[in-house]
Amino acid sequence: MHELSIAQSIFETVLQEKEKSRLPAIEKIGLRIGAMSGILADSLEFSFDAIKIDTELAETNLEIEIVPLKGCCQSCRQEFKVENYAFFCPHCESGRIEVMQGMDMEIAYLEVED
Repeated sequence: MHELSIAQSIFETVLQEKEKSRLPAIEKIGLRIGAMSGILADSLEFSFDAIKIDTELAETNLEIEIVPLKGCCQSCRQEFKVENYAFFCPHCESGRIEVMQGMDMEIAYLEVED
């Protein structure tokens, strides 16, 4: 369950940013998780909820956006949404596809108390 180590990394990164930027209480952490990142959003949320108990992030929630898989054909240069992990161009049927998005995870934003 690598989501636990990812949750720990998010937790530590957010605390470091909170201290460095002198932020007030953090209400929400916005995450963007690629559809093909291998990260299970439910497991990540469960792990984060377990880690944050009795900490300064105890009231902080994760808001997760799943980023769809997007590719670019290296033959015809068309960009398209990859459906059902079919890595071929829907325009020219080439298999020469570069993945443009949907593989990564990022902390997109922190929402703080007013």
